[in-house]
Amino acid sequence: MTALRRIDPPGLLFGAMGVGALLLPFLHFRPNRIVLGDAVHLGPFYVAMVSGLLAIGMLRLPQWARLGSGVAGAMLLVWLAGALAAELSDGAPAAARVSPASGAWLGLAAFVLLIADALSKMRLALSLRMAALALACGAVAGLLLSGHLAQISVLQEYAARRDVFAAQSLRHLTLAFGSLVGALIVGLPLGLLLYHERRLRTGVMGILNLLQTTPSLALFGMMIPLLSWVAANVPGAAEMGIAGIGFAPALIALFLYSLLPVVGNTVVGLDNASPLAREAARGMGMTPAQVLARVSIPLALPVIMAAVRIVLVQNIGLAVIAGLIGGGGYGTFVFQGLNQTATDLILLGAVPTVAMALVAGIALDLAAEAFER
Repeated sequence: MTALRRIDPPGLLFGAMGVGALLLPFLHFRPNRIVLGDAVHLGPFYVAMVSGLLAIGMLRLPQWARLGSGVAGAMLLVWLAGALAAELSDGAPAAARVSPASGAWLGLAAFVLLIADALSKMRLALSLRMAALALACGAVAGLLLSGHLAQISVLQEYAARRDVFAAQSLRHLTLAFGSLVGALIVGLPLGLLLYHERRLRTGVMGILNLLQTTPSLALFGMMIPLLSWVAANVPGAAEMGIAGIGFAPALIALFLYSLLPVVGNTVVGLDNASPLAREAARGMGMTPAQVLARVSIPLALPVIMAAVRIVLVQNIGLAVIAGLIGGGGYGTFVFQGLNQTATDLILLGAVPTVAMALVAGIALDLAAEAFER
């Protein structure tokens, strides 16, 4: 029983994940980007090092020690991936590829979860968590710029498409943030209207719920004939870039998906603003407009920020589907990779999407907490 008390339950789960990862292939060495290739496992020395770091994370130790083991384990796995990839690529044909296998991904996930668990239990101040996020982003950027992972297959795909990747990154950001801005411009006033005119809520929210539950591919498909007609019959529409396929239908579809969270959270936030605060403001002689602007809206900001987080993370993911209709973004690489049976090309689109959504979600969580305080 004494030994069991020294085990941290989440750490035990992460440790089991890490041990399972050590039993799986760490890398795959392939003659070209399509074939499966040969599995590469970690040697006994590195297995012992990773196991030791996992053991530290499993124990009820001070959280800084568990955090340190998680950071050290993640750094070790990344360093091993780059070093082994460079070793395997030395003297190999130009078409050869070295890609992370299931063991590398699962092991990295175990250490990242350990880091997140330790940070949550440390209850750091908001400013320190913001600094930790900035430090993590800077460390990842520095690692990528260092060239240590240059022989990893995903980064070889990036090197061959550097200019295209930059253009599609900008397109992906434009789709995600442009649809969010449009939803805020339309959704916030609409939410204010529904807050004052309760009789309109059922109809408007019903329409927005219907749009939200429409499958993304179906909504993109419905945009094609509609915008094709607009481009053909409305003067100047085609010159503005409106067409049945491409950027415009993707942006409009994402905008429509964004309306429900923005409108719904605006109404809920205003409804739940403290009645005592509003009454006190009226007692001070404020007009209804002043009460709304100076009391109700500031109190509703955390709920509205939660909607912004939902919309941005949702749209970063949904923007991948835009690649199917020529809308650009990281979906371009995902669907090209699917057509070519090239896993590395799929990851070139999928990994930045996941990373962008993760960073946006954490950053907006911190911003919402700052507004609430």
